Order: sequence, then C-alpha cells, then structure tokens
Amino acid sequence: MTAAPRPLPITAPTVLHTTVTDPLARPLLDELTYEYRTRYQRPVDLGLEYPAEEFAPPRGAFLLLLEDGEPVAGGAYRRYDDRTAELKRIWTHSAHRRRGLARQVLDALEREAADHGYTRLYLTTGPRQPEAKGLYLAAGYRPLFDLTAAPESIGPLPFEKPLENPRP
Repeated sequence: MTAAPRPLPITAPTVLHTTVTDPLARPLLDELTYEYRTRYQRPVDLGLEYPAEEFAPPRGAFLLLLEDGEPVAGGAYRRYDDRTAELKRIWTHSAHRRRGLARQVLDALEREAADHGYTRLYLTTGPRQPEAKGLYLAAGYRPLFDLTAAPESIGPLPFEKPLENPRP
C-alpha cells in the first residue's frame, strides 16, 4: 500500500521593497491599469498619476509580495502630510485572489509607514471597487463617507486609520 503524497508546505510570500519602475512590478501595474480602464470606462495612466519618486524612501515605499520570484500582489504609500501616509496601488494579481494577499500588503505597508514615523494612514478607493471597500473596512479603516449612500453618488471613497506604535 502506497502512502498518499503529502502536500507541499505553503510558504508565505516574501516582501520585496523596490520601486514603481522595477520590471517585476510591470505585470501588476499593467493589470491594475486594465482593471481601472474597464471598471471606469476611461483612460488611465498610472505613470502620470504620481511621479515614481513619490513612492521612494524616506517619504514613501513601494513593495511587492513575491512567490517563487514572481509578483503576486503589491502596494505603495506616499507622504500625504507630516503625519499621514497615503496608500496607493494596492493590487493582487487576478490569478492569486481570495488568499489574503491584499491584507498582507496592507499589514506590511502599515508597519513600514509606522517605522518611518507616520501616525495615520489615508486612502481612497473607487466607487466601483466593492472588494477594496470591504477589505479596508475589515482591516479597521474608518470610512470618511456615509456608508449608507450609493458609492457612485460619492465618488472616491476616503478612509483613514491611526497607526499604532509609530517610530519617532
């Protein structure tokens, strides 16, 4: 009698601190651009939205989650004001969704921002992104809008979250 094969151990993705211009980021950013274009039916150019330097240390960060050297999720923050970091470009590749990867990106960005002295996070998501809205609510972000209003009537949906244990 042959023993059933054991499943391979699941290892957590590794976090890579990099830049928006890293070629590894291109597949995620291209898919994000496509998603925005199809959901909102308008042209989107993430390269023009903010300069890459906005997401560079010490005032910002851009990170990827890698599995077997391939990007599966990513996100960034930039300085919003002296105490606030603004989260941007949080994205999970479509082939890797429903695994908690976006939450891992959020957690890593929160730690990174706190380590750089930020005491608050701010973000907006689009009204046609209910998955993102659900993620931020589940992760303890406070909506800065009326949750009972139709999202399309609001426009971008703003959220905030205080950071615990920021480093001075």
